[in-house]
Amino acid sequence: MKKLMFFAVAFALLISCGQQEQKSEMDTFISDLMSQMTVQEKIGQLNLVTPGGGILTGSVVSTDVENKIKTGRVGGIFGIYGPENLRQAQQMAVEESRLGIPMIFGADVIHGYKTTFPIPLGISASWDMELIEKTARIAAQEATADGIFWNFSPMVDIARDPRWGRVAEGAGEDPFLGSRVSEAMVRGYQQDDLTRENTMMSTVKHMALYGASEAGRDYNTVDMSRNRMFNDYMPPYKAAVDAGVGCVMTSFNDVDGIPASGNRWLLTELLRDDWGFEGFVVSDYTSINEMIAHGMGDLQTVSALALKAGLDMDMVGEGFLTTLEKSLEEGKVTEAEIDLACRRVLEAKYKLGLFEDPYRYFDALRPEKKILTAENRQAAREVAARSFVLLKNDNKFLPLKKSGTVALIGPLADNKNNMLGTWAPTGDPQLSVPVLDGIKNVAGDAVSVLYAKGANISDDPVFAAKVNVFGTRIDIDERSPEVMLREAVNTARRADVVVAVVGEATEMSGESGNRTNLDVPESQKKLIRALAETGKPLVLVLMAGRPLTIEEEVELADAILLTWHPGVEAGNAIADVLFGNYNPSGKLTMTFPRNVGQIPIYYAHRNTGRPQAGDEFEKFKTNYLDSPNSPLFSFGYGLSYTTFEYSDVSLSKTTISANETLEAKVTVTNTGEYDGEEVVQLYIRDVVTSITRPVKELKGFQKISLKAGESKEVSFTLSEEDLKFYNYDLDFVAEPGEFVVFIGTSSDEVKEARFVLE
Repeated sequence: MKKLMFFAVAFALLISCGQQEQKSEMDTFISDLMSQMTVQEKIGQLNLVTPGGGILTGSVVSTDVENKIKTGRVGGIFGIYGPENLRQAQQMAVEESRLGIPMIFGADVIHGYKTTFPIPLGISASWDMELIEKTARIAAQEATADGIFWNFSPMVDIARDPRWGRVAEGAGEDPFLGSRVSEAMVRGYQQDDLTRENTMMSTVKHMALYGASEAGRDYNTVDMSRNRMFNDYMPPYKAAVDAGVGCVMTSFNDVDGIPASGNRWLLTELLRDDWGFEGFVVSDYTSINEMIAHGMGDLQTVSALALKAGLDMDMVGEGFLTTLEKSLEEGKVTEAEIDLACRRVLEAKYKLGLFEDPYRYFDALRPEKKILTAENRQAAREVAARSFVLLKNDNKFLPLKKSGTVALIGPLADNKNNMLGTWAPTGDPQLSVPVLDGIKNVAGDAVSVLYAKGANISDDPVFAAKVNVFGTRIDIDERSPEVMLREAVNTARRADVVVAVVGEATEMSGESGNRTNLDVPESQKKLIRALAETGKPLVLVLMAGRPLTIEEEVELADAILLTWHPGVEAGNAIADVLFGNYNPSGKLTMTFPRNVGQIPIYYAHRNTGRPQAGDEFEKFKTNYLDSPNSPLFSFGYGLSYTTFEYSDVSLSKTTISANETLEAKVTVTNTGEYDGEEVVQLYIRDVVTSITRPVKELKGFQKISLKAGESKEVSFTLSEEDLKFYNYDLDFVAEPGEFVVFIGTSSDEVKEARFVLE
């Protein structure tokens, strides 16, 4: 044993020495390079541009890009792709600029590259970290094949207000689950070697608190206590840093009254000094310039503020490029501050292996071999099926039989433009599989499929114009709504079962896709009501980028399958689940409100001095006159075609000390007729604390597979570390006392046991 320990220590020292040697080599190389650079060339490394004509992700396009590259005034480019295009751009930097410093090429590869997976909120509903890591790995393989090796993902903002459109891009409301997703995405993109041609540098965003924008409105102000910051919103960012993420992107909002892009406490004291982040920080799209509108000063002032705060690269705004030299001359910034930012950008390029081979990612043969392969499309199909959440299944109408007549109805039933979801700028909607094709592919010849559009996504042309900025997402039919509705009803009457595909267009969520009304649009409500009146079994396939308010739809439908926006293999994956080729296993990662008046609503709320025990109204307790407190669907909720039964919770001990652990166990039994998967969830409550704490906090989960009739014991280990939180003084502590352990199928359907931390 001692010999093994000796070798382990020796091996660890060798690794440490190797890492130190590599860092020393990098420091020497960059110091030598920087000694040859002018101030203007150093500032040029801090300039990130987009030339337009490629992948559009913002409203501003850079100008005179070619000349800036040749004169050393561009550090990186995003928004273009393709090995030949990027090789040409890199040649300008390497062969025509004075020092030949290569550029870094980035893109927003949010949920897949050309092989588009479900939106991130949907992927998170799989609760499967290996699967999530795999999606990032495939995305990195495809993007790097197209010459892109720096990614603006993952977005890990905790979001508890579904009015905010960008909830579609994150992992939902919970910091523990969000942290696990954050780690998995970083691992998937970066793997263990950034110099490999099929890995890419990851960027965690948006630092920080962006998901808490007031009123659910993008770019809006954020105001919260440090205590809430550290306990609820910061963990996923830190998880990415701990996982070795190479880059951090700032957010548009302010933090404690100072915009994030100019906030030294956030970007230096917390991110670098406390968390030990060693990569570089990039602004979001023109967020430095936008500090002017925040009231922080003119472009020169805010650019200096950002640099001094610890921001290293300016995305598109060119405030650094046009003002830093003047600020240096006037003593508003120092050359040491410019050098530090420049060094961090150059270090990223070194870690990517660009100084060794600036063209390593530009193999013209790779795209055809690596992008949108049959294997990748199959992965997208499997991931999509595992992201779906079965919200309702009365009388076991699902899975459908592979016989009889199915009426497939709805504006999203035969619609390629809305399958990929928001923030899929690198994907091609026309390569997606619509639901109509998927059902025909899966159901077989014994199923007759009748189709009718039935309704527009929305009948409002003004609303449609706002949604259709990046292309047609809401197509208003030339026929009248009445004519389409009659056709749909007549079609439904000829069928054995009706499948209605309804919900949001892709750009009804996402950036600048905020809504105050989270109902299914009225045009589709009329369709659902009319279909329900036919008396035919009604299955709703609900596509959305966020939780919606669907109380009426839950009453009208016999079954509801929430599919989010499922990606390039949408139709095939949906058909796989509808017809029972796959038993749905997804669980919600955001709470579904009954109405917008309940927002913000989330499971881990703090208790009040006047809690109401249930939904029965009690005067002078915390409640509403016109709605229950409870959500429509809780965090962690999701049905299956089978049923699962949980035993009571068993604890290995009822008292632990600071250096001990305990095991919490349950036995889960598949009591239904189908094989299935279940996400077993563990929550805790700290009963008596120095500050108010949540009624429940997720601290563990396991996804298990059980055959019909099979039982499995599921065990979780809890230690003092799992019980810690940030107290009033922002010390990370576990306080002695009583704890409740909850284990179950969702946040509100659990068994419990108690223990004491001495």
